[in-house]
Amino acid sequence: MIKNLSVLVVEDDDVAAESITRSLNKFAPDINLVFADHGKEAIEILENNHATITLKPPFLVLLDLNMPVMNGFEFLEYIRNNDTLKDTVIFILTTSNDDSDRSRAYANNVAGYMVKSAVGPQFAKLSSLLVAYKNAVELSE
Repeated sequence: MIKNLSVLVVEDDDVAAESITRSLNKFAPDINLVFADHGKEAIEILENNHATITLKPPFLVLLDLNMPVMNGFEFLEYIRNNDTLKDTVIFILTTSNDDSDRSRAYANNVAGYMVKSAVGPQFAKLSSLLVAYKNAVELSE
């Protein structure tokens, strides 16, 4: 069981980010949320090179695919080719229900692929998943 899980939410949509925040604050207030607007900013955070944002382990990444600057697939490619970050646990949360996107994500060893429209009102299913994950697994710090 993970005591102090952090989730790096890589999401450029403010409405989705707010919905994630509200849902997790309601169902899992002990999960620490950190936000990045795109993949490049998320990498800065993960590599401890961001000017103002830090991320404490253990953590996982909740990644949107369609973003400006650096999209989710570019982020995945970078992470999986980085010796320090390659084992990062990443869940996809996207609007894309395209089979090719899903296959491409799983080929990059994501832990799960969720379509925003399917995770329920106010992202309730997402919160349930993250709480269950937090209670069931052990991540290195």
